[in-house]
Amino acid sequence: MENLKIVEGEGGDLDALMRTIGRRARKAARVLALASPDQKNHALRAAALVIRRRAPELLEANAQDMASARAKNLGPALLDRLLLDEKRIASMAQSLDDIADLPDPVGRLLERFERPNGLKIDRVATPLGVVGVIFESRPNVTADAGALCLKAGNAAILRAGSESFHSSRLIHACLVEGLREAGLPDDAIALIPTRDRAAVGAMLTGLDGAIDVIVPRGGKSLVARVQSEARVPVFAHLEGIVHIYVDAEADLAKAEKILLNAKMRRTGVCGAAETLLVDRAGADRLLAPLVGLLLDAGCEVRGDEAARQVDGRVKPASEEDWSTEYLDAIISVKLVGGVQGAIDHIETYGSHHTDCIVTENAAKAEQFLREVDSAIVIHNASTQFADGGEFGFGAEIGIATGRMHARGPVGVAQLTSFKYVVHGEGQTRA
Repeated sequence: MENLKIVEGEGGDLDALMRTIGRRARKAARVLALASPDQKNHALRAAALVIRRRAPELLEANAQDMASARAKNLGPALLDRLLLDEKRIASMAQSLDDIADLPDPVGRLLERFERPNGLKIDRVATPLGVVGVIFESRPNVTADAGALCLKAGNAAILRAGSESFHSSRLIHACLVEGLREAGLPDDAIALIPTRDRAAVGAMLTGLDGAIDVIVPRGGKSLVARVQSEARVPVFAHLEGIVHIYVDAEADLAKAEKILLNAKMRRTGVCGAAETLLVDRAGADRLLAPLVGLLLDAGCEVRGDEAARQVDGRVKPASEEDWSTEYLDAIISVKLVGGVQGAIDHIETYGSHHTDCIVTENAAKAEQFLREVDSAIVIHNASTQFADGGEFGFGAEIGIATGRMHARGPVGVAQLTSFKYVVHGEGQTRA
């Protein structure tokens, strides 16, 4: 952002910086709310081209971040989230193009009705305003969050984690180039130019009313802090304690394929399976093959007594394991009493994120999908489909597990509000 000093320390300068960013974002939001779909799409496609052109610079910037992260002894899951390679950079650019290809969410007619007095009332989608996004590790969130907010006509204030500082700054610069080419204000996508943790606290106050909603995307401690301290609405999930329930009437080959992908494709994503529940009625046929599959794939298994009996490599599970998001090659395994036992376990230990049933019995699947109170419920497919891109949203700004407004992957449609447009012919109220 032009004329904004990078602040690394604390003090009054940071407060002044944050308020300036808030004022500029609010002003830019008014411009974006009136921008045409073509203008917004032009900015997104131009930014995608810049990302592709500057890929070598992005790899260099990311190498700096990776070196710092390794020096801090960050774990494998965090390093995987932080890493950019040629494939991930290409995917990031493609996401911008995919978002540009989506129908414009602003101005959608959501509902139309007429009152007995002749008033015609439309409910029309409008931007939220200014969206604050606080995230850790993943530098691609800079592009995804900025692009989704732009498409929905919102200004964005982004606060990247210190681990991805160099990568995120360069990605942001690419987005700004796209904005300029489309004739939109630089302040439409702002990146907080400091690693000072006090910037997070400033955003949570709402910056004197500049921020309309906060989206945290990161670890449990970050999300818990945001939910506890924010003075503006929050779209968030605290953690992804994701379950795979394999029913007695499951196809074993299908279950093995789904389980291995759900747990081991990428262990550090919030849609990765963390607990395997197996129907006690099918344990003789299912438990040993599923547990052995995980162990042979390099996954640590922590199980109940039944799981430990089928393979000596299984470690004992503690009560804490049933409510742990490992984000690593670790899974807890337990026998349950059928579909109702699985539902009860998920209600007790789950986080309302994503849960899956594997079964060939349609009635049991319907019961699970109806009764499990999670943002995403799945029948016979990997939980790693819990992703806005896989839902056809182009990308996601995060996955919300609350029950207000947005739930599940938060894409462009979820980043809008609405207003009522009323047409009359001189009617007055008695």
